[in-house]
Amino acid sequence: MDTSAPRPSVLFVCVHNAGRSQMAAAFLTHLAGDRIEVRSAGSAPAGAVNPAVVDAMAEAGIDISAETPKILTVEAVQASDVVITMGCGDACPVFPGKRYLDWQLDDPAGQGVEAVRPIRDAIETRVRALISEVAPG
Repeated sequence: MDTSAPRPSVLFVCVHNAGRSQMAAAFLTHLAGDRIEVRSAGSAPAGAVNPAVVDAMAEAGIDISAETPKILTVEAVQASDVVITMGCGDACPVFPGKRYLDWQLDDPAGQGVEAVRPIRDAIETRVRALISEVAPG
């Protein structure tokens, strides 16, 4: 493997950066390690990550309690090879030459941990498939 090649970079975007995009970024970081550069952001970031999401990820062995929602910037999109949107609609900027995927997932906002678990599991499945595609090995 050519270690001089740049790492692929992935940006996960949802509205609040408090649920789906945080889970996806955490799974990608956890499963791919340093093979992929990972970012997440929201078009209208919440004040904190959804506590039910933190609990659901803890059940999966991943601690995201220290994460904070971040605002989506043009620079973050431009610096990413793959941009995965999760229900941010027209608020997500689109640039030529970028690969965009839209993951249709229920919004965990206002949901308890029981409702978050299937969303978490769906995200993990999609992240595993993404890794095998953008950074196999």
